[in-house]
Amino acid sequence: MNRILAIVPAFNEEENIASVISDLNGASIDILVINDASTDDTSHIARSTGAAEVIDLPVNLGIGGAVQTGFKYAARNRYNIAIQFDGDGQHKAGEIKKLTGPIATGGADVVIGSRFLGGGKGFKSTFSRRLGIRLLQVICRIIIGKKITDSTSGFRAYNRRAFEFLSDFYPEDYPEPESVVLLGKEGYRILEVPVVMGERKGGSSSIHGLLSFYYMIKVILSMLITFTRKNIGGISHGI
Repeated sequence: MNRILAIVPAFNEEENIASVISDLNGASIDILVINDASTDDTSHIARSTGAAEVIDLPVNLGIGGAVQTGFKYAARNRYNIAIQFDGDGQHKAGEIKKLTGPIATGGADVVIGSRFLGGGKGFKSTFSRRLGIRLLQVICRIIIGKKITDSTSGFRAYNRRAFEFLSDFYPEDYPEPESVVLLGKEGYRILEVPVVMGERKGGSSSIHGLLSFYYMIKVILSMLITFTRKNIGGISHGI
């Protein structure tokens, strides 16, 4: 039987973390919350559920450092599959089997949950961010030869080989789109499946308005830089 770990990076998610853990608890998988030096009660609330392990980072590492911490935990504890699951309530635990299925059957190394496939009615993000995501789709097709419709999605599943690789080489600045380029370049098999996402349940996103355009410019530059680097993992297995 596959041992599955849900990695939940969380920074100041006291309004959402209990419901996120409750949702994941119904999926009968292990839950690890990475509290990224929150200044609110995220850690206390997560621990009080009794349903999740919690790692408190002493300093704020950002989403990249938090998720990489989870990958290191998953590798050290010999999990077979790691799920990346946001702490803001946008993802739905009921969709996890869509991501883990192709990995369990050996059909993919990484599975990304895309809100833009399947014609679902879930939350699609703001207009400006959708335009940016479409641009990232074009960039991915050009540089790694693969259509990725939702490269900013933080709802993902990884097999052991993929998360062990990322536990050493996970990008820090814009990890979701950068890691798509890195994984594609290194020859990992990436698959997208349609999922339904909701709006964040509480709090607010740090990326909005004109910041969305600034964010996308920096993301594109980071993706291009990642692509021009040598094959850092020495894999390029092309399977």
